Amino acid sequence: MKYSKEYVAKEEHIDVQGIMDGLYYPFYMEYCRHQYIDEVLGFNLENEAKNGVNMVLSEYTISFLRSLKKGDTFTVTCELFRDKNDAPKLHFKQAIILNGKVTTKATFTGTCVPSTGGRPFLPDSIKALTENAPVLED
Repeated sequence: MKYSKEYVAKEEHIDVQGIMDGLYYPFYMEYCRHQYIDEVLGFNLENEAKNGVNMVLSEYTISFLRSLKKGDTFTVTCELFRDKNDAPKLHFKQAIILNGKVTTKATFTGTCVPSTGGRPFLPDSIKALTENAPVLED
């Protein structure tokens, strides 16, 4: 299931060239991804952290194709993929879209870890949701 949210490029995120600083693209993706994790996966990051479960990123790749400018209204998408080796990982393919064109695309990979330390895992509630997710191919 592809999930999306709309955002507006904030003035404070614009650099001296009049385009959005590259630092902020992953932040908008994070906002969308966190909402997806909460609303679709039913995993509230704050509540789970209080219960000793931290969802963390282990890696991401990002490609910048076009720039955003101050005031641009854009859509950020998020789609869940499961790991091809059945490792305890969640893969999120995301894109930033402006006027029907992809400006930025990325894949974020994460997992859960006990806040006291320990091995990565996926809670049973999330495992059940990933069973029907497509497999991320390299």
